[in-house]
Amino acid sequence: MIFSCNFFATKILRVLRVHPKGLSLSQIAKEVDMARSTVQRIVTTLEQERFIAAASANGGYRLGPEITMLAAAFHSDLREEIRPFLIKLSHQINETVDISVLDNGKVLFVDQIIAPHPLQATSQPGASFPLHCTANGKAILASLPIAEVEKLLPEDLQQYNDYTIKNRDELLKELEKVRKTGIAFAREEHIQGICAVGATVFDRFGNLTAISIPLPSTRFYGNEEKLATALLHACQAIIQHFNRT
Repeated sequence: MIFSCNFFATKILRVLRVHPKGLSLSQIAKEVDMARSTVQRIVTTLEQERFIAAASANGGYRLGPEITMLAAAFHSDLREEIRPFLIKLSHQINETVDISVLDNGKVLFVDQIIAPHPLQATSQPGASFPLHCTANGKAILASLPIAEVEKLLPEDLQQYNDYTIKNRDELLKELEKVRKTGIAFAREEHIQGICAVGATVFDRFGNLTAISIPLPSTRFYGNEEKLATALLHACQAIIQHFNRT
């Protein structure tokens, strides 16, 4: 019985992960295919433990602060474990390298290896960016089941400039290419003048992490293949490390 409750609680948490704005009890019950009364009982327990929280005054639930604290502790350990590989990559290409994860429907930056360039693209750890117009965001989306992608993407994609993909179908077609190649590109789609290359790795527990190389467009165009190859080799080395430990 304890195992069963834990299993259903995990299903509920996973459903809320891809619905950052929250869901009602009825919606959760439909997503996890459980009776509403059972969902309410489990949700009450999760809320008491701060794993979920009220999404609005009108009802509904989203992931709570305890999940964020647990994720922060995990990300800290992960940063230390893969940092040597990212330092090596940064030195090899002489560019900044980012680590980021999916958090509440956005890309959350958790660490960065900064290259010694007078002109560079940097983001503070803890900063969040959209999924649909960033290289790390596209890489994360391409690594998720299509059903999760559909839930994460809004119907209307926010346009940040003239380069932003604003058509949802066009983005989904691009994600298909990312799935085949393992590499995502962002060509000034979020911030004009800034481009990036992104890819993902799964750790030994199945958790997804994005690694990306952000840089000014002046150093990006013409170097896409070199950057992509170096990033893929680094990701392969990290995956091999996880498989050995």
